[in-house]
Amino acid sequence: MIIQEFSFGNFRSFKDIQTLNLASAKIKSKYESIDENNLITDTKYKDVSFLKSKAIYGANASGKSNIVKAFVTFIRIIRQSVKDEEVLKLVEPYRLSTETENEPSFFQLIFWINNVRYRYGFEIDEKMIYAEWLYAKPGERELPFFIRENQEIIEIDKTNFSEGNKLVSLFDDNINENEIFRENSLFLSSISSLGFGKLSKELVDNIASIFVINGLGHSGLYSYAGDSLNDEKKKKYIIDFLKYGDTGIEDIGTLDVPSSNESQNDSENDKKKKLVISTRKKYDEKLNFLEDEPFPFRMMESEGTLKLFELSPFVFEALKENRPLIIDEFDARFHPLLTKKIIELFNSKQNLSSQIIFITHDTNLLSANFLRRDQIEFVEKDKYGASHLYSLVQFKGIRNTATFEKDYINGKYGAIPFLGDFNKLLNFEDHA
Repeated sequence: MIIQEFSFGNFRSFKDIQTLNLASAKIKSKYESIDENNLITDTKYKDVSFLKSKAIYGANASGKSNIVKAFVTFIRIIRQSVKDEEVLKLVEPYRLSTETENEPSFFQLIFWINNVRYRYGFEIDEKMIYAEWLYAKPGERELPFFIRENQEIIEIDKTNFSEGNKLVSLFDDNINENEIFRENSLFLSSISSLGFGKLSKELVDNIASIFVINGLGHSGLYSYAGDSLNDEKKKKYIIDFLKYGDTGIEDIGTLDVPSSNESQNDSENDKKKKLVISTRKKYDEKLNFLEDEPFPFRMMESEGTLKLFELSPFVFEALKENRPLIIDEFDARFHPLLTKKIIELFNSKQNLSSQIIFITHDTNLLSANFLRRDQIEFVEKDKYGASHLYSLVQFKGIRNTATFEKDYINGKYGAIPFLGDFNKLLNFEDHA
């Protein structure tokens, strides 16, 4: 799938609806190769081309991570609303204004599957769904497949979205009494859970396929990377990823060790815990290389190497399966050269349709010979504590030859911290 736009509002630090746009702007870069490599272009997407990568900058506490949390909330509610009545509690409105604190939050994704553009979204709070809609553009005109207000489907396309009409007709006027269609359950998700909801399931599965990493160092990421070593293709990719990252690792694998929770039950004793082992070259006093030396990976490797290991299977699957990848704190623990190389994997001719959205403080990437202006996004809070999202391409008069990094550090684009006089912190008597 291809993401064109993600919009959200009244969510955490974002009061008004903001849009993260991954459709390319009508601009030309300083270097023709940047326009060729960094864009997804295909006639099946009509007249639209898309960005392969989007970098998001901003000061600490500006709200950058809340963009990632908005994606997580949107995806999890779609995946789980039918079976998990508690999932709506992920929704948290902007609480610094009486205007919004009791209003629903807004989420909408515009995306493409094959040559069809879809626009799906909902308005929701922690208790119920107030509105839900699905539009599609299979031809020149966008069509409403269904529109929901509270518990009522007020419009449905019986021809193009017959599966939705089938569910409505099954329960007639009693649909709101059926537990499949609760006030806290999405209509699209409900249909996708049924055997006849083929289109709905395709849409839900594609949205659920978006990788979102909002905290490296999580045990689940490490376990996922360890399990990926069971696949020979993924394992080779992970090893190469670590080698090209200059970690010094020659090989990596797993070793079965007894579980710490041993039991007298034989079936439970059969359960093994997998220990990830890395190997490095060993040499003698004459600097002759000997056999490789094994190390417990998690105990002996650096934080940066651990992060590279955790990230590697997601990069592999994103590029191989054309799945969008969204990462918070992307550059944390990475050398700037390594960060750049990973983004280059997505901004390459070989990558035909995979996208990466990443939160970063790495200003080395702010270069006209690396990113287009529409690939650079900023987040800034106003004096009321509300976050705002805007792109470098929205600034008028920015030349393609401009030094994006220098101008950003100097505050030309905003989204930087306004720091106090840290020297005063040396006067401890003032803080006694």
